[in-house]
Amino acid sequence: MDLAAGYREHPPPAALAAAVSCVWTRVTPAAGVPPTRVLPDACVDLIWQQNRGVFVAGPDTGPVFDALPPGTVLAGVRLRPGAAGAALGLPPSALLNQRTDAAELRGELLPVGPATALLARLPGSLPPGVALRRLTQTAGEMATAGPPDRLVAEAVRALARPGSRVGAVAEDLGISGRQLHRRCCAAIGYGPVLLRRVLRFRRFVSQIDSGRPADLAAAAADVGYADQAHLTRDSVEFGGLPPAALARARRQGGTP
Repeated sequence: MDLAAGYREHPPPAALAAAVSCVWTRVTPAAGVPPTRVLPDACVDLIWQQNRGVFVAGPDTGPVFDALPPGTVLAGVRLRPGAAGAALGLPPSALLNQRTDAAELRGELLPVGPATALLARLPGSLPPGVALRRLTQTAGEMATAGPPDRLVAEAVRALARPGSRVGAVAEDLGISGRQLHRRCCAAIGYGPVLLRRVLRFRRFVSQIDSGRPADLAAAAADVGYADQAHLTRDSVEFGGLPPAALARARRQGGTP
């Protein structure tokens, strides 16, 4: 594990690609940094922190500001939208906008099985490289024991496309809008309408991270917004800043 300061993402092992978006590390510089703005992405992260152990992050519906002491070491596994409910064995709505130590869930929400192995295998005293390997292995066991809902995975892919409509996606999947809402809530933590908005906002975030959106009106149209004002409303709600200010903040940060 690279312990140089900064945030880094890596692709997951091929066997985990259906459930895991990425594995990542973050090391706060010894001099410290301002609080990090973490944006909603419909994912749930399993995070190991040196000298703390494991906690579960998200799903989020707004920006979260992580203020970490200098020298903090984190290792994470990001579960794809829809994978967390089955893997953890609890509705992600119970974790909505939370950062919850795994020990707080023991005996209350987490079932006995691979998920509870997260608690025993990953004390905060582990070397960071060992912690990342064990965290990835445990996430794989959890995903094997509780594989993602395939229908929700299809819905996520469909709703990630510009111009998608929740009603049309439900119809294409052969279920009612109410069934799609129920299954999204069980797997993701909220319904398909909010999911569609978060995924559309993340398309804009991907654009600003790539350095493309000099013209915000064009960027809004490209990712599926009706107009720039519509983008601005979502940017303020999900990112805490108007689009241009969010783009500047992203260039300075390099985090989710």
